[in-house]
Amino acid sequence: MKRIVICGAAGRDFHVFHTVYRDDPGSHVVAFTATQIPGIDARRYPAALAGARYPDGIAIVPEAELDALVRREAIDVVVFAYSDVTHAHVMHLASRALAAGADFALAGPRATMLHATKPVVAVSAVRTGCGKSQTARHLASVLKARGRGVAVVRHPMPYGHLVRQRVQAFHALADLDAAQCTLEEREEYEPHLQAGHAVYAGVDYARVLEAAERDADVIVWDGGNNDFPFFAPTVHVVVCDALRPAQLTTHHPGEAVLRMADVVVINKVDAAPPADVERLERALAQIVPGVPVVRAASPVRVDDARALAERRVLVVEDGPTITHGGMPHGAGLAALRAIDGAQVVDPRASAAPSIAAAYAQYPHIGPVLPALGYGAAQLDDLRATVNASAADVVLAATPIDLARLGGFAKPIVRARYAYADAGAPTLAELVLARLDARG
Repeated sequence: MKRIVICGAAGRDFHVFHTVYRDDPGSHVVAFTATQIPGIDARRYPAALAGARYPDGIAIVPEAELDALVRREAIDVVVFAYSDVTHAHVMHLASRALAAGADFALAGPRATMLHATKPVVAVSAVRTGCGKSQTARHLASVLKARGRGVAVVRHPMPYGHLVRQRVQAFHALADLDAAQCTLEEREEYEPHLQAGHAVYAGVDYARVLEAAERDADVIVWDGGNNDFPFFAPTVHVVVCDALRPAQLTTHHPGEAVLRMADVVVINKVDAAPPADVERLERALAQIVPGVPVVRAASPVRVDDARALAERRVLVVEDGPTITHGGMPHGAGLAALRAIDGAQVVDPRASAAPSIAAAYAQYPHIGPVLPALGYGAAQLDDLRATVNASAADVVLAATPIDLARLGGFAKPIVRARYAYADAGAPTLAELVLARLDARG
């Protein structure tokens, strides 16, 4: 029996376990390792999810302990199962596993993709922060307008009680409150709910798929980070970022995702230099020849720009885009710089402990505040950072209604952004044609 360790970040790692190892009599998963998300290594994967072969559940330990774990537990195979990291990062981890005596493996799409009974439109990206979720919302709205019942299934974010999160269905904002969703979960779920799309997520994606199939004619997979879909797609849309033209093939599994695409979207052409857009088109023609490429924009609208003029402004940006997505800032700071007299307040001067730790971990971040709230304590630190700042007003470019969470002493103005076609053929035309062609 092979002894396995799965390296993850509370997402694909659990899915790989469920689809590949849970019922395999020739394998025994000794532990998961965890990284990226604060606090997820301080618990066990519960027996209720792990199954009869694991009556005591499975340990979750920090990734920093991988080398010692492999040696101590005589691990045969280390399986890599998380996303939005550089190829070098993956191979450094592989080197640690190999040096400790284990094999190193990645579980691919054929082994891990579930097959739906309904059509699946999957939306992925080469990097976090490309605009994948707004693209998924756009396509869900297009399908809904054609009279289709749509279920959006979101890449997992099981940061809470894993058994209670086995299968989750959200139909209204009150459902997010009842589930005690983190700020990161709300960033992904809330805009879909406001657009009238039911959202499904969880831990056990075979069960999640069954729930979505009962309620919908078509499933839209809204993939997290730059991961490849958990469901075999009928049509696979992959988004890349015109502001990061050099990152088509630098990250895992973003490069693999790109090479799987049926349609590629070059997003943010409204903000990027034309030369970078053309550079992307030339690169795509070499990497995925014959795959149709569409251009898209991501226009930003500020609710009340006059409230920011001549004021000191703290900018809150989408969290994952600014942290492990690698962007120094997002749509918020770009919008603020176009407003006369607005002064940017750097949140570092008032950063509470967990927020200061994030700045230390991600030194590339510019003078903006990533919307971090992986738990109640970190959300309190976010509030404290805002409230102690020298800002007169907050510009919130996170996808959620930050003021709705309460506890902020500064007035909040929202910056919103959405998918917009920027050429022909349009994304909707291509996706609908492929759905029709594939029955």
